[in-house]
Amino acid sequence: MIALDVPLPTHVPVLVNQIIEGLNPQPGERFIDCTVGLGGHASAILERILPDGKILGIDTDPQAIELANAKLAHYGEAITLVNDNFINIEDICKQHDFYPIDGILFDLGVCSLQLDTAQRGFSFHLEAPLDMRFDTNQGLTAADLVNTLGDRN
Repeated sequence: MIALDVPLPTHVPVLVNQIIEGLNPQPGERFIDCTVGLGGHASAILERILPDGKILGIDTDPQAIELANAKLAHYGEAITLVNDNFINIEDICKQHDFYPIDGILFDLGVCSLQLDTAQRGFSFHLEAPLDMRFDTNQGLTAADLVNTLGDRN
């Protein structure tokens, strides 16, 4: 849980201008950000699709969803955030009646939040257990896999 009196982490999304140029969001359109992270790309898209546009933001990382919710709350009903894996996109769209869809964004990779948080176990520069789970509720950590799988697996 994120304390409300603690400043939100800052994050500058990569290639935001190129993404906006490629997606070309217009007022009233509906987009899915399948890796919403801290909401940087979603925010940039929302600024172009309001007042009637909507974004469905999906992320498998519960901490990212919590932070994105805090950052994007002022957009109200224009954004819906879902803590799930984008592999379930069809079911998520059905559950939230999110149709039609004008564009989808996948920003694949780790975000600075994951790299900069030692307990997440993504960084080579921070001393921490080897974890590397985007969804910290999943069972096996990277350390579990490395220490239990044989050479042929």
